[in-house]
Amino acid sequence: MNLSDHTERKNDGVRRIILLQWLQIVFGLLVFALGVHLTIFANIGLAPWDCLGMGVSYHTPLNYGLSMTSMSVVILLIDLALKEQIGFGTIIDALLTGNFVQMYNDLNPLPENQNLWLGIAVMLAGFVLMALGMFIYMKAAQCCGPRDSLLVGLGKRVPGMPIGVVEILLWAAVLLIGWLLGGPVGIGTLISTVGAGAVMQLVYHFLLFEPRDVRHRDVIQVARALLRKR
Repeated sequence: MNLSDHTERKNDGVRRIILLQWLQIVFGLLVFALGVHLTIFANIGLAPWDCLGMGVSYHTPLNYGLSMTSMSVVILLIDLALKEQIGFGTIIDALLTGNFVQMYNDLNPLPENQNLWLGIAVMLAGFVLMALGMFIYMKAAQCCGPRDSLLVGLGKRVPGMPIGVVEILLWAAVLLIGWLLGGPVGIGTLISTVGAGAVMQLVYHFLLFEPRDVRHRDVIQVARALLRKR
């Protein structure tokens, strides 16, 4: 085998790894979106981002999924202002997550939940799935989704603060805007504002995962690896 063949085989291996990472990102987003769907299905008040998404949908012709996709684009611009890396993971998340949640909402065959305690249990399960989904696609190291990039970007600016506390503060700000737009709130909203960050902190502690330590590759780095010929 000459040097050219060896290099080409090595490059093919890199491309396969990148493709598998993209599939990992999509799978992680499916898990994350299922968690978001469970927090909606709990029917005890929407989590802050969902409250904001619903609030936006009330004032535009967009459904929930498209509202969340549009919001992701806006948040992406904020991420750029914070000088966060933008990778294929960021783009895939922005395009798919809201629509995945809408898909779960449309496919759910169960009647609307009316039990408070069941709703709390379902919402907590949703938080766990959301944290696991974030773990799965962040491990692909192709940058976080727009909202998670915002969380990590803010977290870097307060390195002494646990990432779960940063999320609690971020969600509180998002909730205020969603409430002002008329988004549904309830006891689940309060639980989400505090509980999601706490559950995420516990899950990441159990998994020994610190999202601020992941060394992500941005769009340009991955594109170069895909196009490299020698």
